[in-house]
Amino acid sequence: MIRLAALTQHAYTIGLAQWAAGTVHMAKGDWASARPLCDRATAVLRAGNVAVLLPRSVASSTWVLAQLGEATEAQSLLREGEDLLERQASRGSFGNLGWFYPWLGRAALVLGRLDDAQRMGDRAVECTPHQPGFAAHAWHLLGDIATHPDQFDAERGKAHYLKALTLAGPRGMRPLVAHCHLGLGKLFTRMGRREQAREYLTTATTMYREMDMTFWLGEAEAEMKELS
Repeated sequence: MIRLAALTQHAYTIGLAQWAAGTVHMAKGDWASARPLCDRATAVLRAGNVAVLLPRSVASSTWVLAQLGEATEAQSLLREGEDLLERQASRGSFGNLGWFYPWLGRAALVLGRLDDAQRMGDRAVECTPHQPGFAAHAWHLLGDIATHPDQFDAERGKAHYLKALTLAGPRGMRPLVAHCHLGLGKLFTRMGRREQAREYLTTATTMYREMDMTFWLGEAEAEMKELS
C-alpha cells in the first residue's frame, strides 16, 4: 500500500497509507514502530494541506508520543488535535471523530491530564449517537478514566466497561473486547474480588496472546502476577 501510494505523489493517498500502516502498530502497542509512520503521515498531510485527514493523524501521533514519554511534544499536539477535531465538528462533519477523540483522551490519560481526558471521552460519546462501534471506544476510555487511581470510582468504571463490552462484543471488536476484560480485571483486583478479577484477566491474556498484542499482553500478565 505504501509503495503504491508513493508512486501517486498525491498527499492524500500517501498520508492515508502511512497513517493506516501506523495504526496497525498502535493496535499492537508497538509505539516505536508506529511513530515514524504517524510522523510521516502528519508531515505529508500538513505539506499537502489535507485538512480532512490531518486530525486523525495528529490524534494518533499524540497518543504514540505520550506512550513513548515525549510529554512536551505530546501536550503540544494534544492542543492542536483537539482544535482540529472541534473545527471539523463545528462544520457538522462528525464522520469518525468518535474514534479519534478517544485517541487524544488516551494521550491525555497517559500524560496525567485527567480533565482533558474526561472532556475527550465526553465529546466522543456526543459524536457517536448512531455509531455504536466508535461509541464502544469512548465508553472504554471513560472506564479507564473512572478507575484511575487519583479518582477511583468502581461502580462508574464497571458500568462504563460493561457498556463498552456490550457494544464491542457483538461487532467482533476483539482488541477492544480484550481491553475491556483487562480493565474489569484491574478493577475487581482493586475491589478485592479476586475470582472475578482472575476470570477477566485470564480472558484478556488469552485474547492478547492470540492476537499477538505483546504490549497489552505484558500488562495483563503483570496484573495476573500481582493477583497471584
